[in-house]
Amino acid sequence: MLSLSSALRATAVSGFARAVAVFSFTVALSSPLAPCALQRRPPLSKVSAKCWSLLHPLNMSNSYNVKLYHNKALTSPYPGSRVERSQVPEDKVGWMTEWRDYNPVEYTAVSVLAGPNWADPQINDKGFSPKFNERDGEVERKSLNGLYAVENGRPRNPVGRTGLTGRGLLGRWGPNHAADPVVTRWKRDGSGSKVAHPVTGKNILQFVAIKRRDCGEWAIPGGMVDPGEKISATLKREFAEEALNSLQKSPEEKRELEKGLHKLFSQKHFVVYRGYVDDPRNTDNAWMETEAVNYHDETGETMDSLPLEAGDDAGVVKWVDISEKLKLYASHSYFIKLVAEKREAHWSEDPGLGCHE
Repeated sequence: MLSLSSALRATAVSGFARAVAVFSFTVALSSPLAPCALQRRPPLSKVSAKCWSLLHPLNMSNSYNVKLYHNKALTSPYPGSRVERSQVPEDKVGWMTEWRDYNPVEYTAVSVLAGPNWADPQINDKGFSPKFNERDGEVERKSLNGLYAVENGRPRNPVGRTGLTGRGLLGRWGPNHAADPVVTRWKRDGSGSKVAHPVTGKNILQFVAIKRRDCGEWAIPGGMVDPGEKISATLKREFAEEALNSLQKSPEEKRELEKGLHKLFSQKHFVVYRGYVDDPRNTDNAWMETEAVNYHDETGETMDSLPLEAGDDAGVVKWVDISEKLKLYASHSYFIKLVAEKREAHWSEDPGLGCHE
């Protein structure tokens, strides 16, 4: 039995509100494809911000843009295992396409089934009645992309099929919320002057990157939002733990770090992205969502007082020049591209990259 959300049930909202909600969702599913969606798309990190706004799932059906949203979420073997996903043809990813023979592999990692405090029980466990599409106690089960369907008691990935059911390495059924702080500064020479790219003439931006211990890929130093935690607190905490090794600092060292962190994270910033992430850990029933925020140190003086030191999930941490050549974890390359565009910094030597209407 398929349901959109307990929020749409008669006991949860008035008849009028329910009708509006259902109507809005139906319109989203039936909206025509944006011009960019009809083209053969470049890699995610090479799609312009203008094109992305047209393709964003908040504005269109989640059944579209397979290459844009489901790429890494279809890869095998599943991270940290030898599990192979069932192969999903490109034209069968969207749930709107009927596929009666779809037979995904069921997999939830042993570490998740062990019942750590960051993970849900199994769906059929006695006493577990999750409130999908709602805030469930301290656990946020709302998606940043709006309502998602629930089928046979399990939430359904809003973007489409992944060839794998269960939760894999993810703790929560449905959306698993993360926060990604993109900390940037201008690249400078020995005299302190900004360094411009020799071809484009635009100044080169740098960001703090970590090399993940679990997969060896370079990434933004972000992490999961704890139950009841505000996004702003997660952004600050994760950066401190992974890029400054705050967990291993003495009380006195932590107090000094806090001064610099407060200055960095209390300044003007902008939200780079909020929504679904094409992540290799995603399954049909559990997926990653994030809020990426850019904190820019214009003079570089604030970060001078915060020496980088890898900690927690990070094996290495360093400043990395931003350009189209970056190969980062999940959708992180695209987040970095958006920051470069916003800051009018160098990204690509090829001015033709992007969305062509």
